[in-house]
Amino acid sequence: MTVTTPGTWLADRAVLRIGGDEARPFLQGLVTQDMAAVTPATPQWAALLSAQGKALFDFILWADDDAILIDCEADAADALARRLTLYRLRRAVTIERSDLGVQWSPTGEHGVPDPRLAALGRRWLAAPGDRAEGWTEHRLRHGVTEGRAELGDGQTLWLECNARELNGVSFTKGCYVGQENTARMNYRSTVNRRLVVVPTTIPGPRTRLMYEDLGLAVEHRKVDDLGDALRPEWLAATLGIQ
Repeated sequence: MTVTTPGTWLADRAVLRIGGDEARPFLQGLVTQDMAAVTPATPQWAALLSAQGKALFDFILWADDDAILIDCEADAADALARRLTLYRLRRAVTIERSDLGVQWSPTGEHGVPDPRLAALGRRWLAAPGDRAEGWTEHRLRHGVTEGRAELGDGQTLWLECNARELNGVSFTKGCYVGQENTARMNYRSTVNRRLVVVPTTIPGPRTRLMYEDLGLAVEHRKVDDLGDALRPEWLAATLGIQ
């Protein structure tokens, strides 16, 4: 009997390597997470925002000795590298593409829990191999959105992407791009809209991205008008739903 080993490589992800003596200080002043929290055992979900606090790129940060590896959307990797290069100025920082691939498994002991939500499964970096199946639906069924098409490419405030609930922002670190508005929203509890996943096959005016084959859509809705949106435990707890 032939035993088939399921693939683990997320082909829609890429890895950037930020190297040099100033890699961590460089990113500390740009991204939403505290770089001190990024260790080999604790990668962190983070974003690079506009000055208004809207999500431009989201990614997972991994420690690699003195370097930082950025697990990002493959289609956005070059644009992210260019954006980071604009901020580099004369810092002793290198920005290059890595040949590593992002790996995922819904169960098992390999890798570490996804920093956004443990229920998403395990994640690690290794050479690309056989493609994983089922990741997108698994992620969406847990109500987690990512990538420019879902987050809106500069259209959606970071806290409306559920960044506070999914561990994508530090409120104790120093300044970063978009920090002022993000902090103000948090302390005033003024997150009035959220990205949610909705079971539907018909796109509507609030639809950000439609997955017809899955019968799911990502929508940007007011908190008091979530309607039939999925309410996983982490979101229900935030909204005070029993």
